[in-house]
Amino acid sequence: MNVKTFILGPIQTSCYVAYENGNAIIVDAGGDPADMVKFIKQHGLEPAYLVNTHGHIDHILGNPQLKKSFPKIEICIHKADARMLAESRSNLATELGFEFSSPDADKFIDEGDTLALGGKNGPAFEVLHLPGHTKGGIGLLYRPSSAVPKLRSGERQPAKGTPVLFSGDALFAGSIGRADFPGGSLSELVGNIREKVLTLPDSTLVYPGHGPATTVGDEKHSNPWLS
Repeated sequence: MNVKTFILGPIQTSCYVAYENGNAIIVDAGGDPADMVKFIKQHGLEPAYLVNTHGHIDHILGNPQLKKSFPKIEICIHKADARMLAESRSNLATELGFEFSSPDADKFIDEGDTLALGGKNGPAFEVLHLPGHTKGGIGLLYRPSSAVPKLRSGERQPAKGTPVLFSGDALFAGSIGRADFPGGSLSELVGNIREKVLTLPDSTLVYPGHGPATTVGDEKHSNPWLS
């Protein structure tokens, strides 16, 4: 599996296109996704899902344009954050001085659900419910096949056999998500990270919603919020 990172929007959100054999999944769209759309079309990819790891504006701002560019794509979000797609106050757009409404979700996702690409032999992504930053915050876990990824200059790519977690705003390199927004809970967030993320293999490559990639092992041993 290959991962292409795009830094989008006013809060520099890390958004991702994960792809293999022409099939793709988009993780978050935090701003103008024109470069993302261009990349997908240039590479002949078919994006099946647009997964919003949670409902804050810096992760859903590009939803309308992506839905317009790829009408068959399914917007996926946890049900607990679904209303945030259309509510400027709860998705925090009003905090940035504007109103915003995303298209509705096509699919609600929850703990243990799987999003598969390209049939039974394609990559599959398991949903982890990681509330604490928001009620419906999720992570997306990829358990690799035997395929060898193609490395791209300047990007940290998963090595053969390496699990990958798209952690949204739950876990960052050396930090964790804010818990002071409505629906947030620091104890819940830390508990979920310890129970569902730090129990993954140390080699798991973590792509967060902001900042650089990290690994579960690095965060387990050096993240001050999790010690």
